[in-house]
Amino acid sequence: MATRSGVGVAMAARSLLSARAVIAFLLLLLPRVLQAQTFSFPFQQPENCDNNQYFDISALSCVPCGANQRQDARGTSCVCLPGFQMISNNGGPVIICKKCPENMKGVTEDGWDCISCPSGLTAEGKCHCPTGHILVERDVNGTLLSQATCELCDGNESSFTVANALQDRCIRCEPTFVNTSRSCACSEPNILTGGLCFSSTGSFPLRRISTTRYGEIGMYLTSEWFAKYLQSSAAACWVYANLTSCQALGNMCVMNMNSYNSATFDACRLFQFIFENAAGLSAIHSISFWRQNLPWLFYGDQLGLAPQVLSTTSLPTNFSFKGENQNTKLKFVAASYDIRGNFLKWQTLEGGVLQLCPDTETRLNAAYSFGTTYQQNCEIPISKILTDFPTPIFYDVYLEYADENQHQYILAVPVLNLNLQHNKMFVNQDSNPGKWLLTRRIFLVDAVSGRENDLGSQPRVIRVATQISLSIRLVPNTINGNIYPPLITIAYSDIDIKDANSQSVKVSFSVTYEMDHGEAHIQTDIALGVLGGLAVLASLLKTAGWKRRIGSPMIDLQTVMKFLVYYAGDLANVFFIITVGTGLYWLIFFKAQKSVSVLLPMPVQEERFVTYVGCAFALKALQFLHKLISQITIDIFFIDWERPKGKVLKAVEGEGGVRSATVPVSIWRTYFVANEWNEIQTVRKINSVFQVFIVLFFLEVVGFKNLALMDSSSSLSRSPPSYIAPYSRILRYAVSAALWLAIGIIQIVFFAVFYERFIEDKIRQFVDLCSMSNISVFLLSHKCFGYYIHGRSVHGHADTNMEEMNMNLKREAENLCSQRGLVPNTDGQTFQIAISNQMRQHYDKIHETLIRKNGPARLLSSSASTLEQSIKAYHMMNKFLGSFIDHVHKEMDYFIKDKLLLERILGMEFMEPMEKSIFYNDEGYSFSSVLYYGNEATLLIFDLLFFCVVDLACQNFILAAFLTYLQQEIFRYICNTVGQKNLASKTLVDQRFLI
Repeated sequence: MATRSGVGVAMAARSLLSARAVIAFLLLLLPRVLQAQTFSFPFQQPENCDNNQYFDISALSCVPCGANQRQDARGTSCVCLPGFQMISNNGGPVIICKKCPENMKGVTEDGWDCISCPSGLTAEGKCHCPTGHILVERDVNGTLLSQATCELCDGNESSFTVANALQDRCIRCEPTFVNTSRSCACSEPNILTGGLCFSSTGSFPLRRISTTRYGEIGMYLTSEWFAKYLQSSAAACWVYANLTSCQALGNMCVMNMNSYNSATFDACRLFQFIFENAAGLSAIHSISFWRQNLPWLFYGDQLGLAPQVLSTTSLPTNFSFKGENQNTKLKFVAASYDIRGNFLKWQTLEGGVLQLCPDTETRLNAAYSFGTTYQQNCEIPISKILTDFPTPIFYDVYLEYADENQHQYILAVPVLNLNLQHNKMFVNQDSNPGKWLLTRRIFLVDAVSGRENDLGSQPRVIRVATQISLSIRLVPNTINGNIYPPLITIAYSDIDIKDANSQSVKVSFSVTYEMDHGEAHIQTDIALGVLGGLAVLASLLKTAGWKRRIGSPMIDLQTVMKFLVYYAGDLANVFFIITVGTGLYWLIFFKAQKSVSVLLPMPVQEERFVTYVGCAFALKALQFLHKLISQITIDIFFIDWERPKGKVLKAVEGEGGVRSATVPVSIWRTYFVANEWNEIQTVRKINSVFQVFIVLFFLEVVGFKNLALMDSSSSLSRSPPSYIAPYSRILRYAVSAALWLAIGIIQIVFFAVFYERFIEDKIRQFVDLCSMSNISVFLLSHKCFGYYIHGRSVHGHADTNMEEMNMNLKREAENLCSQRGLVPNTDGQTFQIAISNQMRQHYDKIHETLIRKNGPARLLSSSASTLEQSIKAYHMMNKFLGSFIDHVHKEMDYFIKDKLLLERILGMEFMEPMEKSIFYNDEGYSFSSVLYYGNEATLLIFDLLFFCVVDLACQNFILAAFLTYLQQEIFRYICNTVGQKNLASKTLVDQRFLI
């Protein structure tokens, strides 16, 4: 027994090991089996199945029906063939059918039994009964009859019954049949229309128009819906005051674009007929346009009525952006009706009721946040529209509000239908609101009126609300955020259906806010007039100063052109001040207000502001180019005070001997000073690269650009799921200008207070360099006016060794030598100079020789005599200017004085240099006015306007920053390059030594 037990255990263990081995093998094989499967199968649709197949909703494929079966109407199961009864059907794939006997060839309506039919069979094998009869297959307790019977409904006055549409029971006749003919038949001369019977002796117009006109595509078609139900709805509304019929008639008028033509009895003409003849009925809610039993479709056809509706009564609700009483919710509700006139429900407009474009609920509902300008655009396939809107839904829109006692009221929202025609004129497309005809009811899609012959067929034409705009207008001078009734502007497009799967339509929905900006425009015009007048005076003073500086008393064409250039610059400043002030006004007062009192201008109203910005940029660009040209064409000469140190022996070529000659003065000091002058030509008080990038950083990274959004939020960040309002061009300009100015001013203050004091002051360093190089700079920005930098060394020589140079600097630091000033014992080295005509003539005479043959740019190709002549002229100019400074020429002498305060303010000189030139002490280094350094305000404003103009054009801060930096570099390159050529030609300094 023990042995058998051991053997059993061993066998069991072996079996277990074998099972484990099999399982392990299967686990190894399973991935390969799964890898071999493709998990794909043919794609089939129910409509692709044959008549003897059905679509298996589990297998998602076509499966053959059984014997004696065919596909049902839905295509997802099978039914028995005509003449066969069902024996088994449990809702599964298996259905059993059995042929009926010869004496009972009919099949009952439920399909389970066979029956004898008295009047023949239908195509489906069911019993057929004559018109007006009903089919009876069972008795009252449900027992199946051996033979079906056809019972005639009693149409006599005692019963007034008729067979229903299924012909399975008798129902009472439609009331209009009974009322008109006292029977269930509508015989002549009575009129049968839309399933209703009306007497021909009534006062209602018999003519009606069932033709629908689609003006956009120039098409007329006979609408099956209008042909069936227009006259019946109108008659039932007029004769019986049937509420749903009146609503249905109103819907057909709306489907016809609320258009009215006194010559044709279309839907709106019939509605108007009933409205006019119902004048004796009371008005609903005391609204004269709303008759009892009728829908409210029109506000009347009187001229000038629309402005009264839109501007007479304001909403008592107060809207506020901030504070405890914050109210930024517009509560729109709509009464909705189906096409047959049945009331569906009250519903809010939130959730995208009027917005065809799909989006998240948060973004859709942002349209009704007060103060948020909303825009939504998309393109929708026609196939989706036909699927989502098989029949139109009609909406009467209201704005819900509460009074002081918190009682709820609704305010009707008028509609401006741009497709409305009044006697064949599109009155609502006129710019004059006095000619508008306001309406009430709207729909989004009409895919019914465009159906011909059959209401179940695809429409030939559909009408879609492609543009819906909700405009909200603020009450003038309000401080509590009161508004007038909102206005819905709607435009429909007619679409001819060719291929619904390939066609699409663009739709849009927007919410805009308006206020009367007339007063703001008046204030802007006043500011423009006053500042423009001051600009004229300033330009006249500048022109007078320029005339004095060029020494010409005549007023000629050049004078006029100069005045226009000066005026362009001053007028640019005027436009700049006005635009920045206006932009900051809207930015501060709109974003910071609590109770709403101002609203942003609409994009159309911003055009004037954008024009001002464009004018400011164009005029400032003209001023900048004028200053740039003046800078690169100035007359400049470097006076070298260095004198030769003794004589040297020099070999004489061709004579074979030597003789003593004066030690030549090194030209390197002049080259070095000239190169430094060329370098400081584009030195600025701000770092241009830093300026561009820090502005871009604050706009894009920190989020200051979000302040330019047309909503009430002052937050610098926006969450991605939330709706992002469109940008206001005025606010974009205001934010950009404010940041650019703030950062620029901070840089200028930092440069003046810290950088120039403790790190580097290149203008003063240049003056020091002149003194150490023993070089003076003689500048003439005008014919008889310029600047003088006195760089004569107090040590006598500058071309010396390191030891002597250090000793000279030490002596100067310890005040062991005279001061650097032009006048003894003074430090004044920079002067404004007004030279006499005699002095200028002498200067020009020498200068003409100096620049002959285009100066040093052609030295290599010039003859030796020309070179010697130019060098001789250079030394002559150097000697002449040096002697002039040293008062050698008594007939061309000068004197030094201080400028009067008024002269400094006006920027002009009262005293003319008749016999003597005048040197004005200049402690402010005003010679920088011929450099970038002295024109920082002009450059800063020009860069700002360039940045803003590019941004306004393309709505892209990054592109604007890149192009601004690019133009800065281009103009800097032009200034340096052209300035080098001018410097080389005017001073005989070879351009190759200027870096």
